[in-house]
Amino acid sequence: QVALVESGGGLVQAGGSLRLSCAASGNILRINTMRWYRQAPGKQRELVAVITSGGSINYADSVKGRFTISRDNARNMVSLQMNNLKPEDTAVYYCNADTLNGLGVPHSNWGQGTQVTVSS
Repeated sequence: QVALVESGGGLVQAGGSLRLSCAASGNILRINTMRWYRQAPGKQRELVAVITSGGSINYADSVKGRFTISRDNARNMVSLQMNNLKPEDTAVYYCNADTLNGLGVPHSNWGQGTQVTVSS
């Protein structure tokens, strides 16, 4: 079993910043790709940012230049620094991580989500 626990969501005015963090714990031999997704009310979940174990990074076009994803492999953590937030960034943000357990079996794991609300 692997647990992903997100933190750092909240309410912020447009133009403000928030930093989301996600800590992984449990039966983890290795963490491969880590991602942040978001889901706004009435919309499908969308991929926001990706970081591989080798450090390759990609962003959704809507957040490029404003969001920065990073990871701390020693602490099994991934973060998302969000600057210049816009009302359209309002959503529940989810952490996702591809892991190998102690037997080398792969799993895709999800956090419980953290609410980000940006007021205009």
